[in-house]
Parts: sequence; C-alpha cells; structure tokens
Amino acid sequence: MEYLSERVSVQRDGAQTSIVISPRLSAVKQTLLVCWTTAWTLCGAYILFELLRMPSGDQRTFTLTFIAFWTYFEIRLLRVLAWRLKGFELIRVKEGVITIKNSVLGYGRAHEYFIENVQSLGPLTIDPSSWTWQLNDSFWVMGGERMGFEHLGKRVVFGKGLSDKEMTDLLRTLKEALKRPHRDLRDQ
Repeated sequence: MEYLSERVSVQRDGAQTSIVISPRLSAVKQTLLVCWTTAWTLCGAYILFELLRMPSGDQRTFTLTFIAFWTYFEIRLLRVLAWRLKGFELIRVKEGVITIKNSVLGYGRAHEYFIENVQSLGPLTIDPSSWTWQLNDSFWVMGGERMGFEHLGKRVVFGKGLSDKEMTDLLRTLKEALKRPHRDLRDQ
C-alpha cells in the first residue's frame, strides 16, 4: 500500500490498481457539519410538531410547503454527513475497465468504463474565483471534483476535494495504470 497523502492511498496488485480517496474533514469542520445537521434536524422537527397543532388554513399550507423544502435539504445534508464521516471514493483499474464508486458504508453504485473509450484524462478547468466553484468546493456539499475524462462523449468527473499535489500525483498514478497491459474482456 502506497500513500500519496493522508487522504489518498494506492494499492497495486499485478495488473490491478486500486485507489481510495477519503473525504474526511478537519476536526473543526466535522464538528461544524455535525452541529449544523443537528440544528437543522431539531428546527425541522419543532416546525413539524407545530404543524400538527396548527388549524387548517393558509398558514398550515405555507408550513407544509416549507416542510417539503426542509425535507429535501435534510436528506441532502444527511447524505453529505454520512459521506464525510463514513464514505470513500473508490477507483479501480482492472482488466481493461476503470471503475469509479462513491461508497458510503460499503453501499453505492459502481460505474464502469472501458479503458479503450477513455480519452482526455486530466484536471478539470476550474476558475477559483467563480462563485459556483466556491460553493461546489465547500465542505457541506458532496462536490469539488478536480479531474475527469471523456467516455463516449460524456464527461466523467471524480477526485472530490483533492489538493493540487494530490491531483497531480493521482493523475500520474492513473496514467501509469491505464498504460499497463490488460487482458481484453472480449477475448474471453
């Protein structure tokens, strides 16, 4: 096992290369995220309790609409919290296929891409002064992808929250893994 940084590890086993990227936060940011999630949940629970005591009318309709939006953001926030506390980004290059999976407690959908169809592997073009990038790179969202490739005309992005050095080292490792000879699955 080789560590590119505190958050990124690489394991090479014959023709297979496995990369694990941890989305862990500093203790301060993790505490802020847990406190924010707790406060959001308690506020929503209180409003829901008040909704049950409320008579029908316009105020109840408004509160129901508010609870619908609150629920949407509650689910997103709980997903981010689970991702930051128990999640990993997994990348595997094996037998002519690159597999990318966002795993939380072992669950998550793995996306497979044939290496022969992978083009333009490299860093994403990012404008650090952009408001959109600042929001996407925040610790309270599951974004911040730093690299990607083209696969059959579709852009595939990964490498959430990587620093410039981590991204450079990971790109070098991935390019080496993609150049390694692999068994063609069609020959089986």
